[in-house]
Amino acid sequence: MNETQLREVAQQLGIEVDETMGVGKLIDEIFGEKCEHHYVQPTFIIDYPKEMSPLTKAHRSKPGLTERFELIVRGKEIANAYSELNDPIDQRERFEEQLKLSEKGDDEAMFIDQYFLRALEYGMPPTSGIGIGIDRLVMLMTDNASIQEVLFFPQMRPEKKQVELTEEEKVIMELLKPNGEMPLGELKAKAGLSGKKWDKSTKNLVKLGVMEVEKNDEGLFAKAK
Repeated sequence: MNETQLREVAQQLGIEVDETMGVGKLIDEIFGEKCEHHYVQPTFIIDYPKEMSPLTKAHRSKPGLTERFELIVRGKEIANAYSELNDPIDQRERFEEQLKLSEKGDDEAMFIDQYFLRALEYGMPPTSGIGIGIDRLVMLMTDNASIQEVLFFPQMRPEKKQVELTEEEKVIMELLKPNGEMPLGELKAKAGLSGKKWDKSTKNLVKLGVMEVEKNDEGLFAKAK
C-alpha cells in the first residue's frame, strides 16, 4: 500500500492520523492501535518495512522489507533486534527519506548524520544487535502495569499524578467495578461507545495502569486494577 491508501485505511479504522505521517509511521500507528495489545503470548514480529527501520539492512530475499524482529509479550515490546545497515549509499538514501519526513513536520524523523555516513564509508563488518528493555522485562515478571514501580532508584521515579479519566473511560470503569472483570466483547457492548472512542479509551486505561486485558481459554477479559 502507498501512503494515501494507508491513510485511508487508518481513517476507516478510526485511528487519528495527520499529514506529517509517512508510510512507516502510518503502519506503526495502525499496528500499535489494532494489533500489538492482542499479542499476549510471546510473539516475534518479523520483517519490518524499510520505512519503519531506517538503520536496518534490507531483507536479502523480500524486497521492501528489512531483517528485523521485535518480541512482544502481554501486549508490550520486550526486545528489538536487527541486522545493521552497513552500506553507506543505502544509508544515505534512507537518511534523505527521513529528512523529507522531517520537512513535512514529523518531529521523530532522523537527520542526516554525516559523521556516521563517513564512518560507514571507511567500512563496517556485518553486524547485528538486540536491545532488551530490562524495565519492561521486570514489569512482566513482577506483574506491574506501571514502569514507575520497577525503577531501581526511587529518586528516578516520576512523581505520581492523580489519574483523570474522560467520561468514556469512567463509563468503562463503572461497568468493571461490580466484579472487577468482564469479557471484553460484553464490556464493549454495554459501554455503547463508537469504535474510535472505545479503542482510544481502553488503550488509555491500560496505559494509565487502571485496567488490563488478559487472554485465557474463554477469550479476552478486561480487568480493573
